[in-house]
Amino acid sequence: MAVTRLRRQPQGYGAFVPETLPPQPTVKFDQEMLRCLSDADRNLGRLDGVALTLPNPDLFLFMYVRKEAVLSSQIEGTQASLIEVLEYENNVQSAGNPQDIEEVINYVAAMNLGLQRLRTLPVSLRLIREIHKRLMRGVRGQNKRPGEFRRSQNWIGPHGCNIQQASFVPPPPHEMAQALDNLEKFIHSKDDIPILIRVGLVHAQFETIHPFLDGNGRIGRLLIPFMLSEAKILQWPSLYISHYFKKYKSEYYSRLQNTRDRRDWEGWLKFFLRGISEVAVEGTQTATAILRLREDIRKKLVKDLSRSAAGHAAVLLDALYHRPVIDVQQASEIIGATYATANTLVSRLTGIGVLSEITGGQRNRKFSFASYLSLFADPPNHSSGETAT
Repeated sequence: MAVTRLRRQPQGYGAFVPETLPPQPTVKFDQEMLRCLSDADRNLGRLDGVALTLPNPDLFLFMYVRKEAVLSSQIEGTQASLIEVLEYENNVQSAGNPQDIEEVINYVAAMNLGLQRLRTLPVSLRLIREIHKRLMRGVRGQNKRPGEFRRSQNWIGPHGCNIQQASFVPPPPHEMAQALDNLEKFIHSKDDIPILIRVGLVHAQFETIHPFLDGNGRIGRLLIPFMLSEAKILQWPSLYISHYFKKYKSEYYSRLQNTRDRRDWEGWLKFFLRGISEVAVEGTQTATAILRLREDIRKKLVKDLSRSAAGHAAVLLDALYHRPVIDVQQASEIIGATYATANTLVSRLTGIGVLSEITGGQRNRKFSFASYLSLFADPPNHSSGETAT
C-alpha cells in the first residue's frame, strides 16, 4: 500500500515523497465530513448566486481579486495593504514597500491570466508554469527559474534555517517529476470524488510537492479558484480563501503537515471545507453590503445633489467600484466634464461622505471611496506560522 514516506538522501537529510492521489485507504466520509461538505456546497452556491445579482460583477470583482492577492501575499510575509495596492495602481506615492506591492500586483496579474487561459486551457502543469512565470516577473524570486519546475532541493522552515533544521523537505527533483505527473492525472481523472474534496486534496498535494524554488504557496492557493472556475462551481472569482488561511495560519500549516506525517487527510479536508464555507458566507455578506451601499448612495445623490450633478455623480460612482482611489483630473475624464465641474462634484461628494480626501494636501489631492473600501478592510491576523513559499 502506498504511503507518505521519508526517504534518506545521499547528503544525509530526509525528503518526503508523497503518496499518489487519491489517498489509500480512501478518505473517510463520516458525519462531520458530510456536514462540512454540505455546508461548503450550499454556501458557495449562495455566493455565486448573489454575485450574479450585482449590477456589473466584473467591476465589483476588481476588489475581490485584489483582496485575495493581498491576503495570499501577506501569508508569505509581504506587508502591503489593500489601500497601498490601490494607490500604487493609481500612481499615488505609497508609504509601503513598493517591492511588496509589486508582488501583490503580480498576483492579481497571475489570477487574471489564469482565468483568461482557462477559456482554452485546462488546469494543468502547463497552466501552472505559465501562472508562476507571471507571478514572479520582476520581483523577489525572479532569479529562481520563474515558470520552470525546480531542479534542486528546497525546504521549509524558520527564516535562515538550513536543510538539516527544516521542518519539511519536499521530494527531490526526480521524485517530484513523478509526483507532478500523478497530480495532473488526478486533476483530470473521472471519478466520484466531490469537486471540493478534489480541490482540497490537490492544494495539499501541490504544497507537499513544492515544485518551484519560490512562490509555491501562492500558486497553490491560486489553484483553488482556478479549479472551482473550471468546474463551473463559481462563475466569478469572488472567494478569498486566503482570509481563512491567514486567520488560522498556524493551523493551516500544521494541517498540511499532518497529511504528510500522519496521513490525516480527513483533518485537513474538514479544515479546508470549513474555510470554504466561512469565506463564502463572508463573501455573500460583502456582496449584499455592496448592493445596500449602492442603493443608499443613490438615494443620497438624489436627495443632496441637483439633477445634473446627480447624473455626473452616478457616472463617477460606477467607476469608483473599479477605481476606488481617484483625483480630480481622473474624475473629469470619467464624467466627461471640465476640471472645474469635476472639482465641484468631488467637493460635494466629499461633503456628503461619499468620498474622503486621503493625501492631506491642497495640491494633487487624492480621494478614496471609503465606505466601499471599508467592506474589504484587512482582517486581524489571529495566528502566526512558519514562512512557506
